[in-house]
Amino acid sequence: MADQAGIQPFILDMDANGNSFTVHAALLWDEQDVILVDTGIPGQLGLIREQLAAASFPFDKLTKIIITHHDMDHIGSLPDLVNASEGRIEVLAHELGKPYIQGEIPTEKRKILVTPTNVDVTLQDGDVLPYCGGIQVIYTPGHTQDHISLYHPNSKTLISGDALTSQDGVLMPPNPQFTPDMPLALESVAKLLNYDIETVITYHGGICTDNIKERLAQIAQGQA
Repeated sequence: MADQAGIQPFILDMDANGNSFTVHAALLWDEQDVILVDTGIPGQLGLIREQLAAASFPFDKLTKIIITHHDMDHIGSLPDLVNASEGRIEVLAHELGKPYIQGEIPTEKRKILVTPTNVDVTLQDGDVLPYCGGIQVIYTPGHTQDHISLYHPNSKTLISGDALTSQDGVLMPPNPQFTPDMPLALESVAKLLNYDIETVITYHGGICTDNIKERLAQIAQGQA
């Protein structure tokens, strides 16, 4: 591994029914933990193993998975990852996401029961996870009711999940087609102005480093 601690995008170039589908999950690590944020669509265990190896982490070093929300392109490969680790990997998600991920109630959008995965740790707004120098949980509902974003103060990086998107390095609002409560989603974006963010890893779009504060303010006001 290059550094004792760090954070980077974790790019998954996936095949979704013959169509290329790329997402930017995230990887955080320190001397104790390697943490993956979100898992792509179902069937990505092999790809995730390859990408971990490319980042100089063997699969057996992966200790935790944090889920930003229960949409299928974020939790799809979670059951396979946990099973492949024989239960070694700890799963963290917002308390409202737990019954969806555990297959107890149908998903918000597709109305299906997913393959159950146990959520080991439930998260709430304001939690600070004692990993990788500290990871702050920010409750950012709107895209889904259980959506969280993660702020890493040491690197001033926000892992936005689907609370934000980006295009060609420009920070953009959440996708209205897949965001049932856009007014609430924009309120969630406004919360992000309270953090000193220099880099955003958007799940759909990738990394943004330009005019972050300005773009957040514009998006929150519905001007973007």
